Amino acid sequence: MPHIELLDQITIDKIAAGEVIERPASVVKELVENAIDAGATAIVTEIEDGGITMMRITDNGCGIEKTEVANAFLRHSTSKIRSAEDLFRISSLGFRGEALSSIAAVSQVELITKPREELFGTRYVIEGGKEKALEDTGAPDGTTFMVRQLFYNTPARRKFLKTPMTEASHISDLLTRLALSHPEISFQFINNRQTKLHTSGNGNMKDVIYHIYGREVANHLLPLDFEKNGVRLSGFLGEPLISRGNRNFENYFVNGRYVKSNILSKAIEDGYKDFSMQHKYPFVAFHLFLEQEKVDINVHPTKMELRFSAQQEIYNLVYQAVREGLHEKELIPVVEVPEPPKSSPEPELSAHPTDITPKSSVPDVRPHKTAVPEAAPAPQEKDLNYFMDKMKERVLSYHKQSSQAEVTDREGVFDKALKADKIREAVNYRKKEEETERALRKTECTLEKEIKNNPKTERALESVPHYPQSSPQNRQLNLFEEKLLTKEARQEYQIVGQVFDTYWVVQYHDSLYIIDQHAAHERVLYERTLKGLKNREYTSQYLSPPIILSLSMQERDVLEQNLDRFTAIGFEMEPFGGDEYAVRAVPDNLFSIAKKELLMEMLDALADGLTTTLEPDLIDEKIASMSCKAAVKGNSRLSTAEVEQLIGELLTLENPYHCPHGRPTIIAMTKRELEKKFKRIV
Repeated sequence: MPHIELLDQITIDKIAAGEVIERPASVVKELVENAIDAGATAIVTEIEDGGITMMRITDNGCGIEKTEVANAFLRHSTSKIRSAEDLFRISSLGFRGEALSSIAAVSQVELITKPREELFGTRYVIEGGKEKALEDTGAPDGTTFMVRQLFYNTPARRKFLKTPMTEASHISDLLTRLALSHPEISFQFINNRQTKLHTSGNGNMKDVIYHIYGREVANHLLPLDFEKNGVRLSGFLGEPLISRGNRNFENYFVNGRYVKSNILSKAIEDGYKDFSMQHKYPFVAFHLFLEQEKVDINVHPTKMELRFSAQQEIYNLVYQAVREGLHEKELIPVVEVPEPPKSSPEPELSAHPTDITPKSSVPDVRPHKTAVPEAAPAPQEKDLNYFMDKMKERVLSYHKQSSQAEVTDREGVFDKALKADKIREAVNYRKKEEETERALRKTECTLEKEIKNNPKTERALESVPHYPQSSPQNRQLNLFEEKLLTKEARQEYQIVGQVFDTYWVVQYHDSLYIIDQHAAHERVLYERTLKGLKNREYTSQYLSPPIILSLSMQERDVLEQNLDRFTAIGFEMEPFGGDEYAVRAVPDNLFSIAKKELLMEMLDALADGLTTTLEPDLIDEKIASMSCKAAVKGNSRLSTAEVEQLIGELLTLENPYHCPHGRPTIIAMTKRELEKKFKRIV
């Protein structure tokens, strides 16, 4: 049996450092929080290679006296508390006395500090927990920490660090939260000699939000000011229209401390439940102030977790504050109509280069435009008519460029005469169809009587054209045995019509099928995109002007890691300077919905997926599932030719019976079941 021995101090320090220092962002967090506790009004954080090679944190706080510099790097040495009783009244961000000791144990640290009342500053060097130098030096008021070669003496820990871009994005995200939690402090973040963040420190949280998240978010904020039972919430709630696909926009601070809390997240999301769609998360940035005795922050060495003494009470208060804040204002989105162009002649009709929809055999019955001059409109009607004409031109121009997988009848959007002609044409066609059907049935009845009287006339019945008849066997059709979606069945099924402008009714043998056009088209686009990913088959549609994406460092990291996958399905993206990317082309099946929101939603979904798995197939599926947003929607009237094309594509799919979200694309009812409902059989 091995003997029990006491570990040496260096090993103890390295083990303890593993509890506090996980990555470069952990170092920045501890040192910046110390700077805040020191009363700094300006903090500069500079890193190189994601903080792995170098981190420099400079502040203008109170500094450290020379006689106390060496003690500051000892374990459990702190100026924040004096006894165990102080743990229940902690007002500072740091208090455990483990940060400097843990950092010095796994890196090379140089400290330059000077209190305001001192004439000279102090330079202190410690590497791997061993003191190297302690001397006087010239320095400005405040403290500068230089941390080099993180985990240089623990290579096993160093190899688990991510790429410099990923590590830098974690630091950027952390400093963003700290800037929001302390708007009265000016924060500057420099990555590889480029300034990524610089706040003014004027104490206005909305200015910080504007600087970090941009004008779009800052313009859709609702003020939050709620107080009850000694608990106060102050900050901003985002309107539901700026929701995102992950929780990165949820910023909440407890007594000035940035934390993560399942209780607070659930209360916020439940408060937004009636205002946002499923799997959408809101933007919030608020402070929660309560008595120190009601919260325990001494839960984890990183101080990112906490416990409330009355969790249900806190949940109820936050939920109530969010609900009341959202009901303060009528949340009806305001649509901004851009100025119409001075001259916008209607473009000539031309086929879309990626049009796969079969052309209808029905002749074009649209009325031709004539050159007869129109009478000048009355003065009071001129603005309205001009507006309607321009809106018509814009809608027609937009839809002519969109994917032909959607509704083909796009030019009748505003043309009432065209609609009336089509209705009359359909009614007349239906009347002729009914007359033909009655004549055929009359002929069949006559022949059946002749068969009974003279069996030799049976051959005459075969020569009479008729509609496909039901199979004489009454049995339920198994979709996985005798499939509707096969090339053989395509010659036999009959499209009855469309109901509610969403569902198509199809008759095949002894069964009645109802197809959801949106779910079916979703499945087609999903598998088409996946196939394009695997076979590198895609068609791009160029955008003019391009879409400009303003990304955070974390979003840039996600985009760069998956840029080849975006390119594989038809996107063309390139850096546009700074943290912006220009999207110059999109896949043809996404052209009609190619908006900034869709692309950001893709990045959000990928960011969530990368936190759990790096499996390439899952990333491909996330991208493909986003293409489903281009599917034809419900309440859209399709032509029979379009439905034929849709069913034709369904029969080529691996799983045509469910959309990518699990909803059925087709439901069926047999003839026998219908007869039982009408009591024809028992």
